[in-house]
Amino acid sequence: MDDIPRRKAQQIALAASGRMRFSRKTTLLDEVELIHDALPELALNEIDVSVEILGRRLSAPILVGAMTGGTPEARRINLDLAAAAQAERVGFCLGSQRAMARDPGLTETYEVREAAPDVLLAGNLGLVQAARLGPEGVDRLRAAVGADAIFLHLNPAMELAQGDGDRDFRGGLDALRALARRLGDRLWVKETGCGLSRAAARRLRGAGVRTVDTGGAGGTSWVAVELARPDANGAAGPFREWGIPTAVSVVCCAGEGLTTFAGGGLRDGLDLARAIALGATGGSFAAQLLHAQRAAGSGGVRAVLREIADSLRMALALTGSHDLAGLRAAPRVLGPNLTRWLQSLPAGG
Repeated sequence: MDDIPRRKAQQIALAASGRMRFSRKTTLLDEVELIHDALPELALNEIDVSVEILGRRLSAPILVGAMTGGTPEARRINLDLAAAAQAERVGFCLGSQRAMARDPGLTETYEVREAAPDVLLAGNLGLVQAARLGPEGVDRLRAAVGADAIFLHLNPAMELAQGDGDRDFRGGLDALRALARRLGDRLWVKETGCGLSRAAARRLRGAGVRTVDTGGAGGTSWVAVELARPDANGAAGPFREWGIPTAVSVVCCAGEGLTTFAGGGLRDGLDLARAIALGATGGSFAAQLLHAQRAAGSGGVRAVLREIADSLRMALALTGSHDLAGLRAAPRVLGPNLTRWLQSLPAGG
């Protein structure tokens, strides 16, 4: 097994262990208190949480977050996750296609259209690799798996924690501008556990990006994952808790006019509702879906997805919101730590 497939196999095992979560920093979504409405004047079955993205209608604004690819185990995981996403009519994001770009023989580990012909599907590649491939190469990578869009992931902290990771992140914005001209709305960007600041969101929008996943701090620490691998860069040890909490990143990105998926540590439908109240279009879930897949296959993933969507509808009912727009307008109270973050961020930062 060459370096990338071996790394992917190690990352799957470490992420699934449950030991790689942030230990002190939280998403701060628990500091978003939605106000209870004891007289909602609506029926649960009339609440609409559906959303249309790139011409595909989702039953709820949920993405199965990017996890894996490039190994035989990854193929089994991806097929189970994609089948569940198809059945529950939510979106699905592939793990990094870097291994596929290097070895086209690994393409089948990312091919999920047989299990999910109608799902909103997003590919995935690191920005550094995308800059090297160029717009046409990235678009070919997207098209090869039948993806509607492709996430370019930003992961400087994760790369620096790898003993042999990338060290040169120059030229990213220029690459994004060129990719945006080629891909338009099919170009999405995500962070991988350290979040997006207001300044980063503003630069992304200026480069032509319109859709992001915050990938904020508070869930799995991918720096911790890399530190647990044999070839870790020990100098990254102090950065295990590095990053912007997911709730903060949602406000930053939505405030800059980006279509924003809250990613990074979302636990359930109430967390999703809190993120939507802060301006998110939807949310992405990963760790708990990986655990469900390992325990009970596609059926286990379906059960978790259904519970998330049901909890989201309950949150709308209990705030008197008929739809997602109503939830965004619903009253809320913000806790002290989230308020401190939002007040402390400079206008350009």
